[in-house]
Amino acid sequence: MKNFKTFWYEEDGVGVVEIILILVILIALIVIFREKITAIVKSAFSSITSDSSTITSKIKI
Repeated sequence: MKNFKTFWYEEDGVGVVEIILILVILIALIVIFREKITAIVKSAFSSITSDSSTITSKIKI
């Protein structure tokens, strides 16, 4: 019974469990909002590309 109480109050693996739970939640959110995340990233990259071409066209090298 003493070994069971010692095991029950042992907290060495708590940090690992917390990290695993956070990763599971993040992965679930990515899977749920995958299409929206993809649209946002595509929009951001297209905006960066068009803005960079505008900047480079204004700079005379």
